[in-house]
Amino acid sequence: MQPLLYVTIGLIAGVLAGMFGIGGGTVLIPVLVYLFGLTQHQAQGTTLAVMVPPIGLLAALRYYWSGNVKLGMAGFICAGFLIGGLLGAHFVQGINETLLKKLFGFYLGFIALKMIMGK
Repeated sequence: MQPLLYVTIGLIAGVLAGMFGIGGGTVLIPVLVYLFGLTQHQAQGTTLAVMVPPIGLLAALRYYWSGNVKLGMAGFICAGFLIGGLLGAHFVQGINETLLKKLFGFYLGFIALKMIMGK
């Protein structure tokens, strides 16, 4: 069941990446910390491993060597992220710029408050 959950998280992160140009830092890291209980280091390392195909290979290796990458989890998230990015880019085309800016700002504000409050 976990692989399906990981793919779903990757899909959601991919949709948000396609819609807002975000993904790793603002979607995956909070999810991995708050939903899956990873440490901040593990969440960052795992997120970088998700991004390895396009970016982050050397940084992800450094985290991996320190034991802070969950490879199995990263692989499944990557699969969902690939499809989700395409879907998000498709969905966002029908949203006007003003609404898109408001949605993006609300999302970032919500994540910022969660992190500031330490919850």
